[in-house]
Amino acid sequence: MLIEKYKIDEFNQNGWDEHQRRFEFIASSAKNVEEVLQKLIDFQIAIPSWALGTGGTRFGRFSGGGEPRSLEEKIEDVGLLHQLNQSSGGISLHIPWDIPGNVASIKALAAQHGLRFDAVNSNTFQDQPDQQHTYKFGSLQNVDKAIRKQAIEHNIEVIKQGIELGSDALTVWLADGSSFPGQLNFRKAFQNVLESLEEIYAALPENWKMLVEYKAYEPNFYSTTIADWGQSLLLANKLGPKAFTLVDFGHHLPNANIEQIVSLLLMEGKLGGFHFNDSKYGDDDLTVGSIDPYKLFLIFNELVEGMDARGMNHATDLGWMIDASHNVKDPLEDLLQSVEAIQIAYAQALLVDTKELEAARMENDVVKAQEIIQGVYRTDVRPLVAEARIRAGGALNPIQVFRQAKVRETLINRRGLKTVATGL
Repeated sequence: MLIEKYKIDEFNQNGWDEHQRRFEFIASSAKNVEEVLQKLIDFQIAIPSWALGTGGTRFGRFSGGGEPRSLEEKIEDVGLLHQLNQSSGGISLHIPWDIPGNVASIKALAAQHGLRFDAVNSNTFQDQPDQQHTYKFGSLQNVDKAIRKQAIEHNIEVIKQGIELGSDALTVWLADGSSFPGQLNFRKAFQNVLESLEEIYAALPENWKMLVEYKAYEPNFYSTTIADWGQSLLLANKLGPKAFTLVDFGHHLPNANIEQIVSLLLMEGKLGGFHFNDSKYGDDDLTVGSIDPYKLFLIFNELVEGMDARGMNHATDLGWMIDASHNVKDPLEDLLQSVEAIQIAYAQALLVDTKELEAARMENDVVKAQEIIQGVYRTDVRPLVAEARIRAGGALNPIQVFRQAKVRETLINRRGLKTVATGL
C-alpha cells in the first residue's frame, strides 16, 4: 500500500516550524551543507525481502500480522518504506524464496514503486522440498561431488534470475563448516569451496560482482569454512576482479575492529558491500544503531574516508543493505529506524574535517584527534537527514506517519492476522 501524498504533506506541515528551527541551527555551523544534503539524497540502502516479516528465534516465531504473502506484496512494502524515507530504493531477493512468477510484471511493479533489484542471494544453508541432495554436511565444501554440483547449479540459476530482473551482483553466504573436531579437513573443505566458486564465477556476466560473505560461527560452532574477512579476501583474490568481500556487522567475534577491516579492504580494492544490523553478543540481527551507534559511526568514518581516497562514488560503488531480524518490533517500523540510523552515521561521517584530523595525526596529537571524532559524533545531525528526506519527497517523521496512517492495521485487514512471509 502507499499513503496519499497529501497526507504526508499534511504530516510534514504540522512539524515544519520546529524542523526549520533545528535545521537552520545546524546549517549555520556545518560546512558544505548543500553537498552533504545531496549525498544523503543520493545514498540508498537496499531492503532484504526476508526482513519484511517477523523474524524467528531458535525457540519460536511470533507473527505480527499483515506480513507479505508474495513477492508482489514484499515489493509493495519496500515501496511504502521508500515513499516515506526516499532512501530505500532497492530490494534484495533471496532465491528460491522469491522466484518471480512473471518477471515482466514484477519488474513493472518495482519500477512503479521506484525500486531497483539489488544483489540476489543464493540459499544453500537449508534444504528445499524438491532438491535431490541434502546440505546437512555442507554445500560448496561437501565431500560429495554431486552435492557440490547441486549447490553450484543453484547459484548459477540465481544469477540467471538476477539477470532477468536487472540485478548486477550475487551474494554468497555459506553455512558450511563443522561442529566437532575431526569432522572436517579444513584445507580440503576450503579448496572445495574455491573450486565451486570458480565455476559460479565463470557464469557471472561481465558487469556483475560476486560478494563473498563470511561469518565467524553459527550454525556450525567449531569451524566455518569462510569464517573471517581474511578467508573471504583470499577467495576474492583467487577468483578474480569481479569477486569482493562482503562485510556484515554481526558476523564477527566480539570486539572485532570492523572499522579497521573495512579500511583495509577498501585499501585493497576488495570491499564489495556492507550488511547493516547491530548486536550485543553475536549475530543478533538487531535494529541498526540500537546497541552501539558510536561503532556504526566509526565504521562509516572509515568507509567515507576510504572511498574518497579511491575516488569512489558513495552511492553506487559499494552495495549497502540491511540484514536484520525483527522478533518483537513491527518489521516495517524497525526498517525505518534502521535506515535513519544509517543515514545519521553517514551524515556524521560526512561532517568530519579530514584535513584537521590528518594534521592532528601527523603531530601525534591523540587528544585532538579524539576530540575531532567525538565532537562530530555528538552533533545531532537528525535535522540534516530530515531535510534531505523532505527535499527528496519523503516524510519529516516516517514512523509517525506510518502510525498515524494506521499502516499495520490496514495491512492486517487486507492480508490477515496469521500470514507468514515466504522464507520465514
